[in-house]
Amino acid sequence: MKKTLDFVGKRKIFFGISLAIIVIGIICNCIFGVTLNIQFKGGTVITYNYVGDIDEGKLQDTIQEATPDHTVTFTVTKDIMNNTADQDAYSVAIEFSGNESIETDLQKSITDTLIKTFPDNSFEYAETNSVEASMGLNFLLKCLTAVAIASVLMVIYVTIRFKRIGGLSAGMMALVALFHDVAMIYFLYVIFRMPIDSNFIAVVLMILGYSLNDTIVIYDRVREERKLADKSADLAGIFNKSASAVMPRTIATSITTLVAIGTVYVVALIFNLNSVQSFALPMMIGIVSGCYSSLCIAGPLWVCWNNRKSKKA
Repeated sequence: MKKTLDFVGKRKIFFGISLAIIVIGIICNCIFGVTLNIQFKGGTVITYNYVGDIDEGKLQDTIQEATPDHTVTFTVTKDIMNNTADQDAYSVAIEFSGNESIETDLQKSITDTLIKTFPDNSFEYAETNSVEASMGLNFLLKCLTAVAIASVLMVIYVTIRFKRIGGLSAGMMALVALFHDVAMIYFLYVIFRMPIDSNFIAVVLMILGYSLNDTIVIYDRVREERKLADKSADLAGIFNKSASAVMPRTIATSITTLVAIGTVYVVALIFNLNSVQSFALPMMIGIVSGCYSSLCIAGPLWVCWNNRKSKKA
């Protein structure tokens, strides 16, 4: 006989853990703030290709020397497609924030300075991309709208599918769990000082679906158990039994996905693929959070909601 875990009885512990993480995240957000990628805040990115290893501190000083009137940031990425047998290939993206246009003379000055300072690294200009601040803001609003619409549609779906166990309450508690997961991903970006870009939106949308799938599996088992139980059966007992039954499957699925995403993250670390790292790391946190919220947040909240409603009735 499988052991039944008391998820509802330990709900205060689970809620306390989540609230503690959220409080820490809010404090970090107040201290560090949040950084938006140029995709959202606007700016210009000039990309150069080069070969061989370079000291990033010296590279930063060189770029700043060539752009004394601008505040710039840069990102170095390993270009594994253009590696040679003798030397590794890299690309450096120099980012200028704001709406100021980058003059041709400034771009030429950067190119000449890089070639002169690093003559053995074969610096070559690759491309220039510009995004207006208004366009970036518009893009961000569209992404947030997509997340909001996806969340609403998911709640409607759960409400309709699980009418027998209080569809609206099931849908609302699933939405709370989704907000919990989005908050965990957001605070990860804040704590690790990662700029919010299109990867953030992609991760959020994927985790919304992943987390909701876990919650639906549990709700489906609750619905079946409630059919078999007496009308006077305790909702907490039904949920604990259902969640304990599906927990091995939920954890096994999460571990399998974590191994796959973790492998991608390790490869990205080895080859210094920053764009892949900024996708894989939040995905891993989101998967863990989605599994946790489905078992420990959505279900216990659903039981509390329905018990309170029954007492009022």
